[in-house]
Amino acid sequence: MYLSRLILNPRSRRVQRELADPYQMHKTLMRSFPDDLDRERDRVLFRVDTDPCSGIPVVLLQSTLEPRWDWLADDGARGYLLPGHLLPPGVEENPAVKSFDLNLAPGQVLAFRLRANPTVKRKFDDGTHKRVGLYREEEQIKWLERKAEQGGFRILSVRTGNQHIVGGRIHHDKTTHKLRLLSVQFDGLLQVTDPHWLRETVRRGVGSGKGLGFGLLSLASPPG
Repeated sequence: MYLSRLILNPRSRRVQRELADPYQMHKTLMRSFPDDLDRERDRVLFRVDTDPCSGIPVVLLQSTLEPRWDWLADDGARGYLLPGHLLPPGVEENPAVKSFDLNLAPGQVLAFRLRANPTVKRKFDDGTHKRVGLYREEEQIKWLERKAEQGGFRILSVRTGNQHIVGGRIHHDKTTHKLRLLSVQFDGLLQVTDPHWLRETVRRGVGSGKGLGFGLLSLASPPG
């Protein structure tokens, strides 16, 4: 798999629009892949992290195919990335791309980050079933624990934060659908229970809204 990092220019009007409308950012990022991409087999996941000190937005994008960032040279993409002279010390490439393999072992402990749309399907009085967001922290953590049990890992510790509503619009079949999705960030430690299923979980993503910046499960060595 491949992991890309794009440090965006917060002064760019295009960046500002896409931060407010993640579906538009999804469309922009998908320009790096073939039009006939198999969305399930070759899943693309992304997340926007914001530097707490500078406020600079950073896109992390995970893909099974190597992305082509040629479109960043187009006139319409001018200013999309943070200029080189403003990059943080030690950062030389923007965008940066690297390939990686997940070498996992049962019992292994890893730090994780996940930005997710925790929901549950509920039946309403009119007989319809709809997904609704889980706003209570204890419900959100139970949701994550269920996903972990299905996904080859268990949660050792977790904290939630950066909870907000994601808006925007999706245009489909000449109809505009307004978005209003709950976004929650999970950070903590997990333990590998099934390496195969955890690799699949990382590849496929966690939860709903995967085309809108949700579902990317990032793993790293635990601190200390």
